Amino acid sequence: MADYRTPSPLAREAMAYVLAGGRGTRLFELTDRRAKPAVYFGGKSRIIDFALSNALNSGIRRISVATQYQAHSLIRHLQRGWNFLRTERNESFDVLPASQRVSETQWYEGTADAVYQNMDIIEDYGPRYIVLLAGDHIYKMDYEIMLRQHVDTGADVTIGCLEVPRMEATGFGVMAVDGRDRIVDFVEKPKNPPGIPDKPDYALASMGIYVFETRFLMEQLRRDAATEGSSRDFGKDIIPYIVKHGSAWAHRFPRSCVRSPNEEVAYWRDVGTVDAYWKANIDLCDVTPQLDLYDRDWPIWTFAEITPPAKFVHDFDGRRGTAVNSLVSGDCIISGGALTKTLLSTGSRVHSYSELHEAVVLPYCTIGRGARLRKVVLDRGVNIPEGLVVGEDASFDAQWFRRTADGVTLVTQPMVDAYLASR
Repeated sequence: MADYRTPSPLAREAMAYVLAGGRGTRLFELTDRRAKPAVYFGGKSRIIDFALSNALNSGIRRISVATQYQAHSLIRHLQRGWNFLRTERNESFDVLPASQRVSETQWYEGTADAVYQNMDIIEDYGPRYIVLLAGDHIYKMDYEIMLRQHVDTGADVTIGCLEVPRMEATGFGVMAVDGRDRIVDFVEKPKNPPGIPDKPDYALASMGIYVFETRFLMEQLRRDAATEGSSRDFGKDIIPYIVKHGSAWAHRFPRSCVRSPNEEVAYWRDVGTVDAYWKANIDLCDVTPQLDLYDRDWPIWTFAEITPPAKFVHDFDGRRGTAVNSLVSGDCIISGGALTKTLLSTGSRVHSYSELHEAVVLPYCTIGRGARLRKVVLDRGVNIPEGLVVGEDASFDAQWFRRTADGVTLVTQPMVDAYLASR
């Protein structure tokens, strides 16, 4: 009898394994108490929600997250916002902190080791494919399309790649490919990146997204663990070995980037610096931003706090609660203050006569009366005192806060406390 069943999507045979242990040192105080993937983004989400949402929206129902640095905030978020996957539906969601499974003195030594130490957990689930992801980038991508390419080419590994101007690729791992996008060389942070055959002024930079057949990946991890001198890293050890001895293919991000009708470009951002983080958040305030968070066909899942609506009060000249070209989250009260091109996260308060312009305000901040903030990032829970002005005097900002070369000022509560104590 003929079998007329529709083949199941490849995503149902895959596990998404998210590497979320990085500190993100270039974010400075924003990662003093949380890992980079746990940093807030877009008013109500965390950075890691984008990789996890991509996996879920792609049809992947087995997800594991490897954590390490300052993991409490991240683990709490994952437990609150991502605990809806059910084992009785052949779904799973595992948080895998570094737990010295191999040695009593050994934490995760590198990205490959973060998978190697949890091989038994992966093998217990028996996924046919592993989609290995970084948990610290902002983008929308259908991994099912990349999985299909991996199977169709018979690759040992398929690597997600960005097309970037050639001389801007010096900080990435760069792929040299042939005319079919088979990788012939992999170079880490090259001074003279190889161009793409069909676009010689562009290079293919690694996104840190890899697809493997699980059995092959386990073999490579065991081989690498037995190799003396290995740094236990995918980019430095595993991938170059496969490129040299096996079959590695590039997957160009535009092929699987998810775009609503409002999105013209294949959007991907590494928000690993204060400047990049500020800009990516502020860009969301554009009338038609390059990243569409309102796309109901590809929602960004997160922990949805139960909050009252945002509120705007007072209507007098000079004391009017307003927000123009801004994003305002739930449980915010704008009480006679004015926001322009500002992102206000959950539970924040903006008091009378204050002015915020190009400000990224993380949750539960309070802006005192008459304060003026320009081009700033406020960490969670900062209380800005009455009359404080930040973003108008570069020397003052650099003395008391963290001011970047591009003029963005990062403000934390200990910085505010030090300033107040000096008065």
